[in-house]
Amino acid sequence: MTTELQTLEYVRDYYGRILRSSADLKTTACCVAEALPPEIARIVLDVHPEVREKFYGCGVIAPTEIQGRTVLDLGCGTGRDVYVLSRLVGPQGRVIGIDMTDEQLAVARRHQDHQARVFGYSTSNVTFVKGLIEDLEGAGIASSSIDVVVSNCVINLSPAKERVFAEIFRVLKPGGELHFSDVFVDRRLPASFMEDQVLLGECLGGAHYSEDFRRQLMRVGCADYRVLTRSPLAITNPEVRAKTGNARFASHTVRAFKLALEDRCEDYGQVAYYRGTLPEAPHAYTLDDHHHFETDRPLLVCSNTAMMLTGTRLASHFRVVGDLSTHYGLFPCGPAPVTVPAQAPACGPGGCC
Repeated sequence: MTTELQTLEYVRDYYGRILRSSADLKTTACCVAEALPPEIARIVLDVHPEVREKFYGCGVIAPTEIQGRTVLDLGCGTGRDVYVLSRLVGPQGRVIGIDMTDEQLAVARRHQDHQARVFGYSTSNVTFVKGLIEDLEGAGIASSSIDVVVSNCVINLSPAKERVFAEIFRVLKPGGELHFSDVFVDRRLPASFMEDQVLLGECLGGAHYSEDFRRQLMRVGCADYRVLTRSPLAITNPEVRAKTGNARFASHTVRAFKLALEDRCEDYGQVAYYRGTLPEAPHAYTLDDHHHFETDRPLLVCSNTAMMLTGTRLASHFRVVGDLSTHYGLFPCGPAPVTVPAQAPACGPGGCC
């Protein structure tokens, strides 16, 4: 039986010694499955080529309204997302990248001053820390100190995912957000998958099973999460496909807020209006895969959604009419599960839809 320490050593060796660039990957699991938004693509072009070529991620991490905020990137690698976020938070913001792999951090730190100059900053607004995402306290990340925690195809690698989520919600400020992309799978995988260095390193062996993910978040106090995007992953390598069998994998971008939410969507007759005030979204704002707010157009929402709009950094951009004085029962929809699109049922636990 592989220990947690051995699993971490597998990952450290795979990303520190075996992989030299994204071209060495055997699958598409640790590669971006989505097209970058134009404004993010422009920033990426300003990131040093060495940082870009050693990037391993399965989604687009670009949370809105983070100027001047403090953002923590779990498993930052060579720092591509850290540097993109550095531009998004601006010179008054701060980005912390944490990783356990010396080789990756060496690349990230090598270009720190260069990136500050490219972005026109008098001093770098990023910090790279060596540490474990399972022990953010040991890495010096204080409780309630972070506005947004991000991660790109990393949490799946952890042998102690619930501990990671517990640490995330410890360090988030009230109303703060976890915004991450990762690999999900439509079933529980055998424990042997986590002992296979290739499956683990390719972000398949530790893929999140949706129901276990939901339960882990519940146990650390997060009763509702939302899915932004879903992209199926094709396993094209014959050897890897032979190992994974009928399991279906997909990349999802998920967001969850540190709020006192209910585990079901409740109806209080609340209506939300988007003001159209986010510069990158003048005509509409997408909260998740089933809440698309057109500017000034009313949309009925459950109480959890209302709280996500009013109890977070999004508050100034929304107006919610109604309160919790009159309850009308369950909100007339089912929650959207985090699972593989081809097998997703119409409803399931996890967030209103």
